[in-house]
Amino acid sequence: MSTDSDLSAALTLRRGAMGRVGLDRIALVEAIAELGSISAAAARLGLSYRGAWDAVQALNNLFDGPMIEAQPGGRAGGAAVVTPKGKAAVAAFRRVQAEVDAAMAKLENTLAGEPARDLFWSLGMRTSARNALRGAIARVTPGEVNSEVTLKLADGVEITAILTKRSIEDLELAPGKPAIALIKSSFVILAKGENLKTSARNQIPGVVSGRTDGAVNCEAGVDIGGGKTLTATITLESANALELTVGDKVTALVKAPHVILAVE
Repeated sequence: MSTDSDLSAALTLRRGAMGRVGLDRIALVEAIAELGSISAAAARLGLSYRGAWDAVQALNNLFDGPMIEAQPGGRAGGAAVVTPKGKAAVAAFRRVQAEVDAAMAKLENTLAGEPARDLFWSLGMRTSARNALRGAIARVTPGEVNSEVTLKLADGVEITAILTKRSIEDLELAPGKPAIALIKSSFVILAKGENLKTSARNQIPGVVSGRTDGAVNCEAGVDIGGGKTLTATITLESANALELTVGDKVTALVKAPHVILAVE
């Protein structure tokens, strides 16, 4: 039987400065695979539906392809399927976790009562940006002072950032290199209609996948394809004026200077 004094380790896998896969998210994927529903999986694990849905979106944004394909159904439940990529990721995580558990058990025996917990530490980066979208650099367009860097998030889905030449050199950005786009949800503007004329460099079409209203603001998720979701925070008044509902086609507008790129 384990006690609070036993040495233990929780496996967390990271890719880039943002995004993580830990035991909690793997357990959620396993529950969804068994129950076929995000809401049912959330109930089993004691999570809120919103928290579970956010975790699913984060996982899909982190990987090259979606781990979970889901149809939003609210708390009443919608169909959800774990993709082959998701099943492979879960299996790989469980294999690594088993190796970690075995290594920690061996280490605890070797340390023989020493304060082992004090010998280990971990350093992780956190960011307040609501959106963390992984992709690969598609192209770099140099300029005199600033340059454009375009990140491919999925087939047909790209986002462009404006960076200084120094930043591009420091990050060693080049076509094909993996990177993560960090975008605050308040920097994402939603619009309806076609043939929009705007100064925003990024005009990303998508479909509203979720809407949560607060007293003043509204948070909307936009499915932009490739298993990626972009989250926007707009005023409740604006959301009502747009008559924003799940399933609506919208365009997410993001100015290039508002996109921050991070690399491993």
